[in-house]
Formats: sequence, structure tokens, C-alpha cells
Amino acid sequence: MQKLVNDPADFVDEMLDGLVLAHPAQVRRLATEPRAIVGARRPTNRVTIATGGGSGHLPLFVGYVARGLVDGCAVGNLFASPSSDQMLEVTRAIDAGRGVLYLYGNYGGDRMNFELAAELAAAEGIPVATVLGADDVASAPRERAADRRGIAGLYFGYLVAAAAARAGHDLEAVAATTARALARTRSIGVALAPSILPTVGRPNFVLPDGEMEIGMGIHGEPGVRRGPLRPADEVADDMVARLLGDLEPPAGAEIAVLVNGLGATPREELYILYRRAHARLTEAGLTISRAFVGEYATSLEMAGASISIIELDEEHTRAIISEGPGSDGG
Repeated sequence: MQKLVNDPADFVDEMLDGLVLAHPAQVRRLATEPRAIVGARRPTNRVTIATGGGSGHLPLFVGYVARGLVDGCAVGNLFASPSSDQMLEVTRAIDAGRGVLYLYGNYGGDRMNFELAAELAAAEGIPVATVLGADDVASAPRERAADRRGIAGLYFGYLVAAAAARAGHDLEAVAATTARALARTRSIGVALAPSILPTVGRPNFVLPDGEMEIGMGIHGEPGVRRGPLRPADEVADDMVARLLGDLEPPAGAEIAVLVNGLGATPREELYILYRRAHARLTEAGLTISRAFVGEYATSLEMAGASISIIELDEEHTRAIISEGPGSDGG
């Protein structure tokens, strides 16, 4: 294992040390809980947004606190859920009197711990609403869409939730508009090579040289098709066809597109992928209002990418066009 680490057991905490030291104007660590990261300035008189999940996916989840899209994040071990106590500490720290939106990916451990934190917060008089990212079309069929994993499409949820909260909407309205956005979001990934967790020291899945897997999850969950590595255009065609077949946007619909690197894919390759995705989406009669290309939800050094699309309505169009860079600026 060739990694720039010290004791693997200290990986997450030392990463958070560095993040807070590097971005003191954006984030701070709670004295009561070292795995709770919140914005440097406490918000006032608006709905606040909390997220969380396992480490290993930067900028998801904690990176979006530094970028100002969410107000606080509970950080778990590598690919593992944070605890309910950590999430409760985040909730207490960011509450500005108008309730807290929990916005995170649809994974069993996260749901269990976040639901308990929401119950504990409610007992303290802090109302909490929850919206889950469940955009990975490869993880469950359309009739079981609620069981799908959340992957990079969650970024669209952050953009919409942040815009709604900063516009002064109440908790119910912020949750509703975010849920509508994520219900119109679809994603799919392709894996080319595994990642290595420092605490384990070996690849988290096996993918022979010259092979790829369509639909593999960001923790190495099985995909829907494994086979020989194909040219980028063929890979993009496959991915876009699956997205359109599931979302079924009407001709003339306005969309945003996100091409996300999983940690070890050069941006040049992401742009090659976007080039073909753009062609196929426009051939389908869709209008691309915004494109995002870069790293938004990684898996340590996994090689591969994901494509996400969201069908926009007027409200979501404003949020996504007005928030965030057009590509990941780091």
C-alpha cells in the first residue's frame, strides 16, 4: 500500500485536522465532538442544512461545509456512518431557530443513526426534516426507487437546499423543494479500478486489468454489467441510455449534467466523457442549461466516473444556475 498516511487508525482525524487548519475562514471543529465540522460563522434566522457520511468521498460530505452549501457535517470512519451523537452535536451547533434539514445519501447505517439524531433533536425542541439522495439507477429498479443508493447527484440537492434556505423559506418548504429536485435526479457510475482503504491495506474489490463495471457503487457495491473496457464513447452511450430510460424526460426538457470523477480519473477523461454525453442528450431533444465536470463524490483513489442528470423546473433552474462553479475548482 503506497499512501501518504501515518497510522492508518488516525487517517480520518488527521485529515480533519488538516482540513480545518487549511480553511479556518470556512470551517471549524466543535470542541464537544471532533468529528463534527460546522461553518466558521453560525447562521442566523434561517433553516440550516446538515449532512454526513463516511470519510473517503471528498468533497462529499464535509467539503460542502467548506464550500458554504451546507452548515454542518458529521464525519464517520472510512466508508462508515457517523454516530447519532455526532449528528446531534452538529444539529445543536447549527440550529438557527427555524429547524434543520438533514440531507444525506440513502445508506442503511446513515439512516439508522440520522433518524435517531432527529428524534433526539426533536426532544430538545429542534425540528428536523429529512431528504435522502437516492439517485443511483443501477442500485435498484425503478419500482423500488426508494431503495436506491445516493451518489454524486446529491450535489444537486445541496445546491437547491442552500438556495431555498437562503431565500428564507421555512423548513417544510426547503425540504419539499429539495425532495422534488432529487426525485428528478438520476445517476450511474462506471468503475475501472478499485480503491484501497488505509485501515485495510488492500483493494476493496477486484476488477482485472482491461475490464470495467457499469453501475458499481462508490463503496464497491456490485454493478449491473462487467466486461471488457470499451472506448469512452461507448461507455457514455451506455450510461446515458440507462439514465434517459429511467428518468424519461420529455423532448424539450431543460436539464443539468454532472460528470463526476471517482478519485483517480484525469479531468481530461471526464471531459471526453462529457463530450459524448452532451451529444447524446442533445440528440434526445434536451436542453443542457448547466454542466458540472470534476470531482464531487469520490471513492478515495477509485478509477472511474459517474454521470448525473436532473430535469429542471423553473425553481430548480434558478438554484442550479446561480449556485456553484461550472466545474470543480477544488
